[in-house]
Amino acid sequence: MQVAILGCGVVGRGTADLLTANAEAIAARVGGPVTVKYILERREIPDCPYQALFVKDFETIVSDPEVSVVIEAMGGSHPAYDFSLRALEAGKHVITSNKEVVANFGVDLLRVAREKGVLYLFEASVGGGIPVLHPLASDLSGNLIDSISGILNGTTNYILTRMYEAGASFADALAEAQEKGYAEANPAADVEGLDACRKIAILAAIATGTLVRTGDIHTEGITAIRSADVSAASSLGYAVKLLGRMVRTAAGEFFLMVAPFLVDKANPLAGISDVFNGVMIHGNFVDNVLFYGRGAGACPTASAMVGDLLHVALGGAPYHSAWRAAEEGDLTDFSYFAARRYLAVGDCERNSVEVIFGDAEFLASPAGEIQLLTPPMSEREYEDKATRLSSCGGKILSHIRIL
Repeated sequence: MQVAILGCGVVGRGTADLLTANAEAIAARVGGPVTVKYILERREIPDCPYQALFVKDFETIVSDPEVSVVIEAMGGSHPAYDFSLRALEAGKHVITSNKEVVANFGVDLLRVAREKGVLYLFEASVGGGIPVLHPLASDLSGNLIDSISGILNGTTNYILTRMYEAGASFADALAEAQEKGYAEANPAADVEGLDACRKIAILAAIATGTLVRTGDIHTEGITAIRSADVSAASSLGYAVKLLGRMVRTAAGEFFLMVAPFLVDKANPLAGISDVFNGVMIHGNFVDNVLFYGRGAGACPTASAMVGDLLHVALGGAPYHSAWRAAEEGDLTDFSYFAARRYLAVGDCERNSVEVIFGDAEFLASPAGEIQLLTPPMSEREYEDKATRLSSCGGKILSHIRIL
């Protein structure tokens, strides 16, 4: 088997390294050598040991009948999507870690793959090296998946961990993550929840067969989380985690969301710290199943990419069935989603808060604010109460749902 890798950045280089380092074991596993024939890379990378494989023209790859698998490690939507589509149309299997392409174009790419009799695989797009998509699509497929709750972004989990362990502010924890290389210079996709949004869209598509546009998913990040909120949560026996969630309703529809949640410390997700990821899946027969591991990085992502490659080499069937694009009525109106909430309120008397939020549990609070846990209420009910509070001169300083 001869393969081509698109891109020689962190993921592409890591995949080439794994295929080189474990070449003998891989050949023994699949019954023959797996060779990287080309690496599409337009930059000059003087210290790269794979320079002899570099090509600058995608036509060299797509027109070569000896290349049966294309590994896309470019990032971004374009030209990654365009190259993936052309490779599939040329009858080549495509493997990717690109959650942006899968979340935006997965319906079309899976359809073309099926029409051409090839595989479009993307285990590495969610959870880095954690094998979660394949088990969800195959081993758990006999279950009705009731819910998925995942820590899907290592950068935000690292920031929240530092806020908990060191009492750091969000700004200081973010600066530390950037210094360590866990966060980009522009961390918006991570801290504003977009990265996790793409990943929960993919997980939900496998669980339901329906791919929801990321723009239709309620998405919040962690930029508003304060050290005072993390401290209050800890004192109550909770950890603050940014979760991507799918929750199926009794009517068969489902909610999709990305938001910070208070997670009870008895829940295994609460103990997942640093840059690690974890995904909790509940099936109606299997109950809860937890997937845990490194969610990013060259080596974990390469592990997932090569796992998909071996799936191809061993003649595996497609483990992702065709998806359809979400239609009106598939996704439940988020205003009906109900949960208990932690609130911090400022510029308001306690009796006004008691009148508005009803049977709430009031907490020992820092000077200048009132912290409380509300009874369960829908998003619509919460917005109505927040509006009433504002009309009394009060201000919501912090709002976090409770898992």
